[in-house]
Amino acid sequence: MLAAPPPLSATRLNLWRLTVIRVLVLAAQAGSVGVAYWTELLPLPWLSLVLTLVLSSILCAFTALRLRLSLPVTELEYALQLACDLLIHSALLYYSGGSTNPFVSYYLVPLAIAAVTLPWIYSLVLSGIALAAYSLLLVQFYPLESMPMARDTMQVYGMWLSIALAAAVITFFAARMAEELRNAEQLRAERREDSLRDEQLLAVATQAAGAAHELGTPLATMSVLLNEMRQDHTDPQLQEDLIVLQDQVQSCKHSLQQLVRAAEANRRMAIVEQDVTAWLDEALNRWHLMRPETSYRFQRLHDGDVPRLSPPPDLTQALLNLLNNAADACPDNLEVQLDWNEQDILISIRDHGPGVPPAIAEAIGKPFITTKGKGFGLGLFLSKASVTRAGGSVKLYSHDQGGTLTELRLPYGTPGEQR
Repeated sequence: MLAAPPPLSATRLNLWRLTVIRVLVLAAQAGSVGVAYWTELLPLPWLSLVLTLVLSSILCAFTALRLRLSLPVTELEYALQLACDLLIHSALLYYSGGSTNPFVSYYLVPLAIAAVTLPWIYSLVLSGIALAAYSLLLVQFYPLESMPMARDTMQVYGMWLSIALAAAVITFFAARMAEELRNAEQLRAERREDSLRDEQLLAVATQAAGAAHELGTPLATMSVLLNEMRQDHTDPQLQEDLIVLQDQVQSCKHSLQQLVRAAEANRRMAIVEQDVTAWLDEALNRWHLMRPETSYRFQRLHDGDVPRLSPPPDLTQALLNLLNNAADACPDNLEVQLDWNEQDILISIRDHGPGVPPAIAEAIGKPFITTKGKGFGLGLFLSKASVTRAGGSVKLYSHDQGGTLTELRLPYGTPGEQR
């Protein structure tokens, strides 16, 4: 039973293109046979030629129906399809002059397609088939009997048409097939990179969850001991120190509870669409409460309608991490700019710190790579992962006038959606 066509893989798309080539070549072959028949220039075995053309048309129809199935198209199947083309072409040449037929150069088309789309072993086998068929046609074929002048004229124009057809097919279709394979390879590389990033994120999340679970017990023990010490000692100075320590322990316990609540809220929280200026103002105000020692200047570079976006909670946290990185480099005179175009929203953060060291510029953003004396190098890595999931990107540059420029690009609307 036929199903809807699945998404086209590179090999499936190449087989579609091969089917198109067959149809075009079949039309040219049928036209040539028809002209030869109606003009009676050549006495040929018409029934055998027609049966061979019918076989070629059946192969085209069968391939088109096969591509409607959900079964994957393998390289072996694709090579067999090219082998069928070589055999059908050999049969047509056999009944129309063999190696003297000007269309003998069409052998190069399937071989060129195989060379750019298949592993070398398949190309080698197909080249052997073509060479064997051509060798047989040198000694065994249906000879052409016609007037010498007519035969020479047909040889010249037939060769021109053959070269033109082969050049057009190889230039257009083979080049498109090779481009499709390069795009598929690039997509596989991007998926491997995403998979590696997800594995790193999972490792970090696993370690964080384990650390949070393990910290619960010692924090509870410290809280009990601090309560007992406050009851056993009456020294006012010691009482003040114990109160500070108890507050710090409670703060740690509260942070661990917030981690669990935030993870649960992220799963249940509805994502609301809002103006990017409202989202950015809210994030900046929240960040400035966390880092009151910093000073910054916000500038909007674009007039007109403000774009809207639907930021998930982890995207806001990613922006806060980027702002914290800039403040850690230099807390004074940070510059935050907002701009947008028809496709993206651009948020730029510039600090006046030492900039990105050239020695680790390529590694910035990978886990456990940091330019600060403290920290684990996870803030930028997690920020990049959150922004990538939202369909955006994060890039860091050393500014020409000193410091670091962080560029955050985000799409319009919902995560991953572009206008």
